[in-house]
Amino acid sequence: MKNLRGHLFLLGVLASSSFCLAEDAAQILQRPSIQAAMTAAKSNEPGIIEQQIHICEIAAPPFQEMTRAKELSRIFQEDLHLENVRIDEAGNVLGDRPGKVLHPHLVVAAHLDTVFPPETNVHVTREGDLLKGPGIGDDCRGLATLIGVVKAMNQANVQTNGSVTFVADVGEEGLGDLRGMKQLFGKTMPGQIDEFVSIEPGIPTRVSNGGVGSYRYRVTYTGPGGHSYGAFGLPNPIHALGRTVAKISDLQVPATPKTTFNVGRIGGGTSVNAIPFEAWFEFDERSIDTASLDAVDSKFKQAVQSGLDEENARWGNKVLLKVQVQQVGNRPAGQTDPNSPIVQKAMASVRALGLGEPDLGAGSSDANVPMHLSIPAIVLGAGGVAKGSHSLQETDDVTDSWKGVENAILTTVSLTE
Repeated sequence: MKNLRGHLFLLGVLASSSFCLAEDAAQILQRPSIQAAMTAAKSNEPGIIEQQIHICEIAAPPFQEMTRAKELSRIFQEDLHLENVRIDEAGNVLGDRPGKVLHPHLVVAAHLDTVFPPETNVHVTREGDLLKGPGIGDDCRGLATLIGVVKAMNQANVQTNGSVTFVADVGEEGLGDLRGMKQLFGKTMPGQIDEFVSIEPGIPTRVSNGGVGSYRYRVTYTGPGGHSYGAFGLPNPIHALGRTVAKISDLQVPATPKTTFNVGRIGGGTSVNAIPFEAWFEFDERSIDTASLDAVDSKFKQAVQSGLDEENARWGNKVLLKVQVQQVGNRPAGQTDPNSPIVQKAMASVRALGLGEPDLGAGSSDANVPMHLSIPAIVLGAGGVAKGSHSLQETDDVTDSWKGVENAILTTVSLTE
């Protein structure tokens, strides 16, 4: 009977967990210090938008984020008065806001890097609430919201129970391959992080709990090359590439969990009348599910080898092509259970603020790394409406963007309870 009562009690707790979390968020919101922080978040927003523009006009091309990192380090120290501000080996900027106790230890992060090359004009233009410039939403808005969270919490003297480390990180985009997060969880703060929140462009109802993983490769076929007439009969690297790409295009992948593949770039050859000595292509495959990702990866590698073997066999001579498969990206897949406390608390915050119904989803972000490590992690929308991400025409409509700051504050405090 005692065991039965225990099981019934546990079931009751589980059944009421969502209600309790929602109630907690609503109760936290009524605290005078949190109300003051919400007021500060809204009144500070004009200045936060100016900082968003300022940060975005500091170029942060792939693998060259240090100038922007130094400015965030200055802001962390001089404006936000975070403790133990430092830049780690990868280039991540960290600053601590201690709570009453060390744990739960929450990390709130936004990424420094963009996808744009160094020569890109990063000037931002503004027409009313519409900002336009490369990276203005992704992730300059995230960085601005992160700053807005700390500033409002400081002004309202918000004291969290657990501690928070704020991070402006490198290497989130493209071939950066999440190197900032891999450094953070692997070397800078190994075993110290209990929960993780990434701030990315998006409306404040965004609560992403899935991490879309990806493997990326550069495949290069090589051979002796020669004159298209005089050396005819030699195996051709571009022909091998063509055979492989044709096989890749016929791969079958599951619709659920969504799994995708793409040949994004190809190159090679020197002249229309020369058998090339080299041909290459770049390949991307993605899924939220590691097993599905590994399955398509195996099929891809079989296609690469088959294309090589068929081209070599076609000509039947002793001069053979070779292939090199270089992995240029490995973004691990992962997922945070939608019933987990971190997701439920974030959703409760959205509802308590009256922002609408939380929008769960999946994407590829800094949160992939902790999700893959089974550390509770989510992505929050920074506020505003971003469009044209990764394009020179990128825009961010900052109408009511302070709502993203409010939600990030309430979520942060809820997660440190």
